[in-house]
This record gives sequence, structure tokens and C-alpha cells, in this order.
Amino acid sequence: MIWHLIAAVFAALAAAGIGLALRHLSGRRLPRWIVPVFAGLGMLSYQIHVEYSWFEHKKAQLPASAVVIDSAAPGNFWRPWTYLIPMTSKFSVVEPEGVHRQDAVAEFLLYHFERHHTDVVTTQPYLLNCASRELVPVDTDTREPMGGLRTLRATSTLLTTVCGAAS
Repeated sequence: MIWHLIAAVFAALAAAGIGLALRHLSGRRLPRWIVPVFAGLGMLSYQIHVEYSWFEHKKAQLPASAVVIDSAAPGNFWRPWTYLIPMTSKFSVVEPEGVHRQDAVAEFLLYHFERHHTDVVTTQPYLLNCASRELVPVDTDTREPMGGLRTLRATSTLLTTVCGAAS
């Protein structure tokens, strides 16, 4: 987080320098307020770039074998432009090499990434019956099913990744 603040300050300084240079090149015909406006635009541009490139940046940090199962780009009312230009702020990943399979039942970890003021990563173990497409979360400590059984679609990326990887 501190590095983003430092980068935003440097983006503001660079943009303010451009505004100052433009003011001097115009023979001081441009108003003095152009410098802080450029600084603000530089900081805002940096923040928009970081938020919109977060998903690709996180994907690049994952192992090559990791598969993105699902992603979400919810619109936010305090950021109305996200309804027009969606910004991915959540995604789920499964590591096919970490899938353990016995007969038709596969056990795996699902990683869920969310962008907040700090990145949040949660893991949840699951059991998936590849034959019936039933998915159930597993308690981390007792390794017992917790309930919440759901049936996946036959075309589900999670189903094809987990059952195809463990076969």
C-alpha cells in the first residue's frame, strides 16, 4: 500500500512538471491553476491504471498451471464508470496439480482473490463428485463436508478443470 502512495505522489509530480512546462512554453499565458490540475489528473490516472490492471497483474503472479475458474466485475455506485467499463475485482483459481482424486471424488483447494484496500486471498477445500457434478465445501480442520451441496453445470470450467486434471 505504501508503494502505491509513493507511486501516486511521483505520478502527480511528473504530471505537475508537464503542466509547469506547458505554462512556461506558452509564455505564461496558461493560468497558474493548470499545474495542480495536472498533478491531480496524474494521480487519478495512476490510480485508474492500477485498479484496471489489477486482475492481469495478479494472474501473471500465479503459477502457469493455475486456472482461473471465475471472475467478477461488479459495478459500484460510487464508481459509476464501472457500469460502462467493467473492472475485474474478484476471481477464483484452482491449481490442477493440487487436485487429489479417489475414484469419482476429487478433493481440491479453491483460491478466491478480492481487491480491497489490501488484496484478500481466501482458500476453501472442496469435494467434487465428478460423476454426479455435486460440489460441497469441506471443513479445513476436520475434513468433513460442511453442507451447502450444489450441482455444477456440465459445461462448468471448475468441473472440467478438476475432473479432467485428476483423471
